[in-house]
Amino acid sequence: MGKAIAKQLAGRGVDVIIADIDEKGGRQAAEEIAAAGGTARFLKLDVTDYAEVEAAVYGAYHEYGRLDYMFNNAGISLYAELYDMTEAHWRRIVDVNLWGVINGVQAAYPLMKKQGFGHIANTSSATALGPAPTAAAYATTKHAVLGLTTSLHYEAEAFGVKVSALCPSFVDTPIFAAAQGINMDTSKVQAQMAKQKMMSPEQFAALALRDLERNRPIICPMPLRRTMDVFFAIFPTAHRSLMRLVCRVSRETRVESGTAGKSAERAV
Repeated sequence: MGKAIAKQLAGRGVDVIIADIDEKGGRQAAEEIAAAGGTARFLKLDVTDYAEVEAAVYGAYHEYGRLDYMFNNAGISLYAELYDMTEAHWRRIVDVNLWGVINGVQAAYPLMKKQGFGHIANTSSATALGPAPTAAAYATTKHAVLGLTTSLHYEAEAFGVKVSALCPSFVDTPIFAAAQGINMDTSKVQAQMAKQKMMSPEQFAALALRDLERNRPIICPMPLRRTMDVFFAIFPTAHRSLMRLVCRVSRETRVESGTAGKSAERAV
């Protein structure tokens, strides 16, 4: 998604800095933007390191004299029941998914407040709009990002700064294949995901940029959000039944010991 957003911004004449821990993928994205006539460069960055994030943001600000957008998009996924998780699992996903966003906001917001404009976009998830059995750690981070973002949306408006949460659902990105599974067969989880109707990153990027222009606090494919709102509020019994079904189906992917997918993170 970050790559697609970067490409569409560059196509509008925005100078883009792609910051990613994945050096190969980040450089390739910058090269593709340049080949299409846009302006982009790559910066290797670990979003869990505040000093690196602050240096990158302040570097961009001093280079261009302004900071129009800050996209906090890094994220990893984790499939696990809580009784299988360790403190180390929690720290990893919270460091990337939540502290990565906090670090980006903390670096960019004071500069945008000072200049009197700018837009911060934090990637949350449709998961933040409801429960996510067997992905509770991921849901925890995404609920937290949504709470941070919607709260800051109103704090920041007095200073001319806009803040929005991106809440994608099933977008066809590597996060599903790269997800770690603790005592779960991630290939079976991915097979379940493959049954969903996926939105392309380009489609979501276009939706996101359109709704950023409208300064929406929560940006989510609207039919999905309306459906979830109605379903949760009006049909609580059906909702509970659905969540129990999710638990049952997810538990069918369990393995006896130690099978875990690889984890990865991306930041653009």
